[in-house]
Amino acid sequence: MSARQLDDKSYHQFREFLEQQCGIVLGDNKQYLVKSRLAPLMAKFDVLTLGDLVTRTLSPMERQLRSAVIDAMTTNETLWFRDEYPFELLKKRLLPEFKGQRTPVKIWSAASSSGQEPYSIAMSAQEFQQSNPGSLPGSVQIIGTDISNTMLEHCKYAHYDSLALSRGLSPERKRQFFENGDNGMLKVKDHVKKMVNFRQLNLLGSYSLMGRFDIVFCRNVLIYFSPEIKAQILSQIHGSLNSGGYLFLGASESLSGLNKNFDMLRCHPGIVYQKK
Repeated sequence: MSARQLDDKSYHQFREFLEQQCGIVLGDNKQYLVKSRLAPLMAKFDVLTLGDLVTRTLSPMERQLRSAVIDAMTTNETLWFRDEYPFELLKKRLLPEFKGQRTPVKIWSAASSSGQEPYSIAMSAQEFQQSNPGSLPGSVQIIGTDISNTMLEHCKYAHYDSLALSRGLSPERKRQFFENGDNGMLKVKDHVKKMVNFRQLNLLGSYSLMGRFDIVFCRNVLIYFSPEIKAQILSQIHGSLNSGGYLFLGASESLSGLNKNFDMLRCHPGIVYQKK
């Protein structure tokens, strides 16, 4: 067997570990995904085979390795203004409901990845405020969370290369919200950055320290979890929303059979869920 192959026993053990730690459910034939994500860690941690890497990962004493493995398995590609409609709905339908509110409108991006979603939310809020000056005297506050501390450091650094900037970002928004940064990259301007606070959070843990929100973006995350864990996360999100608060899911996700405590609003295009 190749040093970068996993036997069935090691793969089964790793699947159990990943589900216990962060809720991600791997299918029966995802060895290729584990190999592609974890193989780069072999040299970094001086491990000869992928099986040995998994064995070490199962040890609670291997905190640095465990963190690196979870980072590798939970890092997903993203893009700016993904699917577009949630950000248009935010500007045209949801934020207008808070006009005149003197307390901040609080928005949570529950899976920040490398920062594109929370910063897209911030840019959308800025565009709304530019079109409706003085309409939100309490401003907009955004919290971005992720399980990966490595990704959160990328978010806080807020520098992006030309490839990342080409994915979903219009030239107009690039000019308005970015400026020259380090090493030929562009960085998010300070007036956008200051709207977003980032913190580490495992969606399987407690949300009690997060406070309450008016709007939650939990998009393209639930697809990785079992139905039981999906229901658990949705229940906790429901509890973290203010009365009448809104939830955005990914375009391929729904609450069907998982939670009856939201009303589904069809918005043409797109769907948003409202807390009952």
